[in-house]
Parts: sequence; C-alpha cells; structure tokens
Amino acid sequence: MKKIILLFAFLQLAIGSENRIKDLVTIKGVRDNPLIGYGLVIGLNGTGDSGGEITSTSLKKMFQTLGLNPTTEISSANVAAVIVTAKLPPFARLGQKIDVIVSSIGDASSLAGGTLLITPLKGGDGKIYSVASGPLSIGGLTQGQRFATTGKIPSGATVERELQVEFDQKKAVRMALKHPDFTTAARIEKTINQELGGKFASAKDSATIDLIIPPNYQRKVVDLIAIMENFKVVSDAKARIVINERTGTIVAGGDITLNHSAISHGDLIIEIGGEEGKKGFHILDEKTSLNDLVKALNAIGTKPEDLISIFQTLKQNGSLIADLEFI
Repeated sequence: MKKIILLFAFLQLAIGSENRIKDLVTIKGVRDNPLIGYGLVIGLNGTGDSGGEITSTSLKKMFQTLGLNPTTEISSANVAAVIVTAKLPPFARLGQKIDVIVSSIGDASSLAGGTLLITPLKGGDGKIYSVASGPLSIGGLTQGQRFATTGKIPSGATVERELQVEFDQKKAVRMALKHPDFTTAARIEKTINQELGGKFASAKDSATIDLIIPPNYQRKVVDLIAIMENFKVVSDAKARIVINERTGTIVAGGDITLNHSAISHGDLIIEIGGEEGKKGFHILDEKTSLNDLVKALNAIGTKPEDLISIFQTLKQNGSLIADLEFI
C-alpha cells in the first residue's frame, strides 16, 4: 500500500534555524526586469506556421526593410511567429549577454533547427533594452518532441541600454522580507543595529526594513551590504502544512505538535494524550508531533486520503495549530 510521505522543511530557511540576511530579504532596486519582444524564427523544416495574417504581414515588413517590395501575400511553412522574453539583471551593462526564451504564438509544430531574426526586447516603459537573435536550442526531446514550440538561446541577447541606478550614492536602503513575518523583521532590525553599533535599521512592518547608511559607509554602500547580508538571524514563520493530494505528499514547515484529541475515522481510532489500556484505541503521547502521528498512521495502514481528511478535521476543532494549504 502507498505510504504517506511527510517531509519537514528543515532546510536552509527552516523555522528556528539561523539564516543569512541575504537569504531572507531582497533589496529595493536590486532585481531582474522582464523584457519582451515579437520576432520571427526562420529555417524551419516545414514545421512553421501554416499561414495567418500576423506571420504574413511580418514577413512582408521584413522584406521591405531589406529593400524588397513584395506585392503579394507571403507565406512559408519554414517561418514561425514567436514571442521572445528575457530578464534584464540588476546593474546590467552595455554589451552584456543574457539568455532568451522563444515561444511560438502560431500553429508551428516545432521550432527545432530554427534561427531567431534580430528582435528588439522592450521593458515595461516601452524602451528597448536588449536585442536578441541566433539559433535556437530545443534540447533533447523525446515522446513525440513534446514542448518543441519553445526554445532557448543561451546568451542570445545583448544589452543595449543600462538601468541608471546610482547604488553607491544611496543614503538609505530599503529591504523586503521574502516571507513577511513580524518576528523575523524585528530580529533582523536588532541584529543589524547590534552589529553596526547604532540605530541604523528600522522595521516598518512585517515585510519592510529601512536601513540608513552609517557615516563611515558613505559612498561604500556595496561594502556595507556585503557585510550586512552575511549577518545571521534566526528566522520565524507561521506553522504551515502543504498537502499535495495527487501524490499523497505532505510538507510541514516545522515540528508541529498536536493538542489533546481523539480521532475516529472509519475503523481507525487514535487518542492523543490518552490513557493506556483503552480497548480499540491507539494511544499517542500528549506531546505527539505531526511526524509521530504520521508514523503511527503509516504503521496501521492508513491511506493518504484518510490522513488528509484527519488533518482537516483536526484543524477545524483546534487540535492542529497550523495553516493548511492544498496544491
């Protein structure tokens, strides 16, 4: 019988563990920026678009820019209309290469073997920040060439415009917690102030911490961030259980304990914090953790769907103090 799998998230960002500040926060202005563009992929072996106004019009305009002036509609199964996307890294400089993703928007069956023509990539402000082109890499596809309508061009775009961020001139820096939590925010504030020897950090809410640049780090903001992001902080978070009903996998965010309760589900009867010797009962210690409960349920052959129902009921009656999330 399929066993229930319980995975406790005792990883780098586990509840109650020490983590570097750099793993807990992002810094305002230091992020990727999405880019998008429309282009054509040529050189396909009859697997391109079967026709359509968008592809035909694009081909006609392309020939016009090359000095040709076709008078009739142009169609070719060796061409596909595509959307090109990329991420502009923070502090990207002119000439820097970035990867691009190319995805078909027509009825092309495959982009394998194709080459992307020069495609300008724009940011959210409508300005061109990069230009992409080059041969596509589809990867080793099997089972009927699945997902062959999306490809990648490693280092396929060149940065043509820089984002102007005078980071080293900043007088203050704002940090945002990746997982907002008042306790963690307060701990980060306390740790930074202790390490820097003054009141420089201030937690504004569960997700925001403002940092005033100390006088001895003026024009040395990069040095300050490099030091500060390696400070260790004990992170905290709400108790949370994520359940994947399709696979029967349960991921818990910490050592969650259960309050005194009795569980009756079909032929199954379990009492947490009960007295030994009760007939028909499986008795568990009153400080039983979620992990202990799952082990006990596995031992007596409980099915994953039964455990999920048990968790929902324990949550409803207050015996399970944790948020449940289904994916």
